Amino acid sequence: MTDSLDAYDFTLPEELIALRPAQPRDAARLLVVNAAKPGSIADAGVLELADFLKSGDVLVANDTRVIHARLRGIRHRGDAEAHIELLLHKPMPDPGHWQAFARPAKRLKPGETVECVEGLKAHIVSRDGGEVVVRLEAAGQTLDEAIASAGEMPLPPYIEGKRKADARDEEDYQTVFAQADGSVAAPTAGLHFTDRVLQSLADKGISQEAVTLHVGAGTFLPVKSDTLAGHKMHSEWGEVTEETAQRLNEARRAGGRIIAVGTTSMRLLESAVDENGVFHSFQAETDIFIKPGHRFRAVDVLMTNFHLPRSTLFVLVSAFAGVTTMRQAYKHAIDTGYRFYSYGDSSLLFPNSQDNAAT
Repeated sequence: MTDSLDAYDFTLPEELIALRPAQPRDAARLLVVNAAKPGSIADAGVLELADFLKSGDVLVANDTRVIHARLRGIRHRGDAEAHIELLLHKPMPDPGHWQAFARPAKRLKPGETVECVEGLKAHIVSRDGGEVVVRLEAAGQTLDEAIASAGEMPLPPYIEGKRKADARDEEDYQTVFAQADGSVAAPTAGLHFTDRVLQSLADKGISQEAVTLHVGAGTFLPVKSDTLAGHKMHSEWGEVTEETAQRLNEARRAGGRIIAVGTTSMRLLESAVDENGVFHSFQAETDIFIKPGHRFRAVDVLMTNFHLPRSTLFVLVSAFAGVTTMRQAYKHAIDTGYRFYSYGDSSLLFPNSQDNAAT
């Protein structure tokens, strides 16, 4: 196992960071990487996804829906005003309470209030560095309605730093699977799917299942430790129903493979499987950190976008297909102009083996 974060670093030209998705969605490119065959890298397109799968396989996607988690407002302190941005990232057990990242957090004290638009107020309960706990209060509407009305689509920082969210993002940053409100970031591998892609999969006998993992803003936080062992993952809430678990087990018994759409689906599935590869219902928080040395018991094939250097997600794909394989794949993607990150192109990864703690 390679524990140093330096092993997961690479240089990405800024012009390859996608600021808008491909149009139509399924026009995105698909890099097919087979770690079982060294050097096996094929250029394809998302529309060809079914060609690389087989009848009996099961596609598992995350059905979470992105909420308007970015709130902007004003904190009054006497005659002084401060413009505050809050990024909600995790609901708390107490009704109306959320954990949020605040900017600039140093201008907030417990007991103060950030007044947003549409009658939404965020009362500061506590602050720890750049993170706060807020109690949201809405006037004249439900809290969910107030957040939807007052908030903005929370684009990733590498997009938000170059342009603000707009009306196009309301559709572009939601997947066709989106049903369950709760995420502050999209499960981006699912952004490439369209009705015609799903139909092509169905025509080949590939079934579809949905699980729910509400993606938190922790997905964008940098790894501050120089080693993987020193990194602590944020937890996220997920659910695999009993019915879904049973169907996945049945598909496995019949020889089908589990195809995870995105790292969020993979992390949840790997949290819901036992050491014998049997799926169980799951409804809890997970902070699973998948890194080289992890034994994959749930997922056989992974479809995922291209990730940031020195990120937990690049570590995850390196654990699945091997560090050397993924470094070669990313070099090919960069050299041939693939588009990176949330609105970028995708990849389809086949591991070397079920004991793929490759180097």
